[in-house]
Amino acid sequence: MKVIVGLSGGVDSAVSASLLKAQGHDVLGIFMKNWEDDDNGEYCSTREDLVDAVSVADHIGIDIEVVNFANEYKDRVFSYFLAEYQAGRTPNPDVLCNTEIKFAAFLDHAMRLGADKIATGHYAGVRETDGRFELLKGDDDTKDQSYFLHRLTQAQLSKAMFPLANIPKREVRAIAEREGIPNFAKKDSTGICFIGERPFREFLERYLPKTPGEMITPEGAHVGQHQGLAYYTLGQRGGLHIGGSQSGSGEPWYVAGKDMAKNLLIVVQGREHPALRRTAVPLVNTHWISGSDPRTGNGYGGKTRYRQPDAACEYLPADGSRANPMLNFHEGQWAPTPGQYAVLYRDTVCLGGGVIA
Repeated sequence: MKVIVGLSGGVDSAVSASLLKAQGHDVLGIFMKNWEDDDNGEYCSTREDLVDAVSVADHIGIDIEVVNFANEYKDRVFSYFLAEYQAGRTPNPDVLCNTEIKFAAFLDHAMRLGADKIATGHYAGVRETDGRFELLKGDDDTKDQSYFLHRLTQAQLSKAMFPLANIPKREVRAIAEREGIPNFAKKDSTGICFIGERPFREFLERYLPKTPGEMITPEGAHVGQHQGLAYYTLGQRGGLHIGGSQSGSGEPWYVAGKDMAKNLLIVVQGREHPALRRTAVPLVNTHWISGSDPRTGNGYGGKTRYRQPDAACEYLPADGSRANPMLNFHEGQWAPTPGQYAVLYRDTVCLGGGVIA
């Protein structure tokens, strides 16, 4: 087949392209440029990544094309990112980037070039069963990225290939070294380009104004001053600068909630404070990969953030007693964060999910 691979400059996409070429496919690499505001600065590695991607393509023996999706990224991903933070929520732009850029703008471009399929270096799988496509977890539990792909549609999955679905990360690096791929030792990227490793609050301050207010406990005691609710997220520990211990326990403080109307940040002491745990997680903007809601009831695993194991839960659709669909976890989940995604699984199949309300 003609397969167009998203070459990011990293080792995962490089090995994906190499494997596809070895399997006899007609492979073309595409390097996506998604950010322009400060891509020559110390925090954004676009130029270095492009050099690496070109070196990889040359080594494998495939052509590579550079495509600029910066306008699409700003309109479809970054504008949403800022609007969510301004509303006091914590978005996950990586999920939206996959939905709107890698499997929309990039997919559309690849189809115009005559591709049969597109491929990426994600650790996930796709399976066709009775004419329907399922998104599967990657075999390497430590790298599974199905969480970030849970909003893909049947049409998108039908065109997707994930060559690393069944390969552990350590083996990917071993393949790259064995094949002489020039970036075999390159460390994994630390995040989306426009943030990189820069101080996060400093980045947000460029776009969102400071709106200082009080930090209070759930009981209403004043314990400090915040710089703006947009700069904080539920479960956050660092950067609160609360002096001393209000209860004498000496335990660290955590963000437990926000009162947007009164511009108050609610904080508690101790990671296991009851205010940080929830069993009922209501959802908005749900998306189900099959095209229809999962069956009501138990037998599911869910996660409210990427780096956590699946937790047993029940799926409850919206009805007369519930305005929103809900995941009802058997045990309290730590700091489910509005704006982040809760993703639902049945064994190794990713069913979809929604934004935490």
